[in-house]
Amino acid sequence: MKKLWGGRFTQGAAKSVEAFTESISFDKRLAFYDIAGSTAHAKMLAKQGIITQKEAKEIVAGLNQIAKQIASGTFDFKVELEDIHMNIESALTEIYPDSGRKLHTARSRNDQVALDIRLYLRDEAKHIIEKIKHFQNTLMDISEGHLNTIMPGYTHLQRAQPVILSHHLLAYVEMFQRDRERLNDCLKRINTLPLGACAMSGTTLNIDRDYVAKELKFARISENSMDAVSDRDFVIEFISNCSIIMMHLSRVAEELVLWSTGEFSFIEISDAYTTGSSIMPQKKNPDVAELIRGKTGRVYGALMSILTIMKALPLTYNRDMQEDKIPLFDACDTASASLTIITEMFHHINFNATRLRETAGSGFSLATDLAEYLVKKGVPFRAAHEITGNIVKHCLQNGETLEKIPLNAFKSFSESIEEDVYKCLNLDNAVNNKNSKGGTSTIEVKKQIVRLRNLLRKK
Repeated sequence: MKKLWGGRFTQGAAKSVEAFTESISFDKRLAFYDIAGSTAHAKMLAKQGIITQKEAKEIVAGLNQIAKQIASGTFDFKVELEDIHMNIESALTEIYPDSGRKLHTARSRNDQVALDIRLYLRDEAKHIIEKIKHFQNTLMDISEGHLNTIMPGYTHLQRAQPVILSHHLLAYVEMFQRDRERLNDCLKRINTLPLGACAMSGTTLNIDRDYVAKELKFARISENSMDAVSDRDFVIEFISNCSIIMMHLSRVAEELVLWSTGEFSFIEISDAYTTGSSIMPQKKNPDVAELIRGKTGRVYGALMSILTIMKALPLTYNRDMQEDKIPLFDACDTASASLTIITEMFHHINFNATRLRETAGSGFSLATDLAEYLVKKGVPFRAAHEITGNIVKHCLQNGETLEKIPLNAFKSFSESIEEDVYKCLNLDNAVNNKNSKGGTSTIEVKKQIVRLRNLLRKK
């Protein structure tokens, strides 16, 4: 098959070269974006008198016909035509030979592919933003149902202080809120029109880039034609954002794995979202959570891949940049699928409130409350810290717990301790006394829920 670029060549490409250089096997997912860009480009060419209105109408009609074929699965993608751009243009010239051959006027595959990726990413970013929002709302719904469920909070994976389960879950809502904000900010840089940069230096033809930007709903146009075709910062930024999203999902997944163990027994994941063992009949494995954790490395790999592809490329376009799509598409697919499945799974997790509360009160988790009690009695914090440490040591040596120590024993450590000490050693009081802004008290958690609900109502 004669190449659309083959005028100066005397010999066709080897089959092995065609197989090695093709991208249609993966960039065909850009088909509808390519058609949208070509449609806007044809209209602009007609508006500027570069082609006739009749030719533009034929081009648009032909592109619509091709779009229907692709949607129905009847379009024949050809490897020898290399990529999605050449496949569509070749099909168009078969429908309208004369008009179709004029579509690529004032355009290069360099600015064309940059446009297609930006159009694709604009949609993908919005879809992922909505999926994050759905997951946030799921966590919010669960949080509202667990305002009275107390659990242990951890530092260094050691029991630290009791918190409300809702407070713990809302910490993830905050993380994903930042993810949404990052993607929305990234969209500002994605939403820049590169079309019109042509190969790398613009064109002598009287094109109207602002018209195309308006047709395709781009907020701005690229200001430097060389940068326009060689820029993949927006791809790197997007995959970087996906990597952070996956890191957050992995942290959630890790806790689900831990919490579902017999050692923790904090949650029970529905059978529908777990798997069994091929040899051990008793096993119930949190494979979905583990796979989310594992797929995080896959997205990190996509980020390293695109950074490595771009790290030493001279201006402007280089064929290396064809390799940007595989990591980009995989990062999009992985982040999207992970958000979907974890949101589903959370609807099928049962929290063991009794076990959570029981564990929250153990391990001297109220020691800090005792130290702060002493501070309120006028004891300097460092002295209060030492006194409390000595009381904990006494308990460990005598097999006692803080709330069971007699008052006279408390007083042997500090005369500042009085009968009211037992109020601060009550689990519910300990949690609900944490009324500092952003703290774990029910009052503060309810405020957090109201604030986050308001944020989630916004785009």
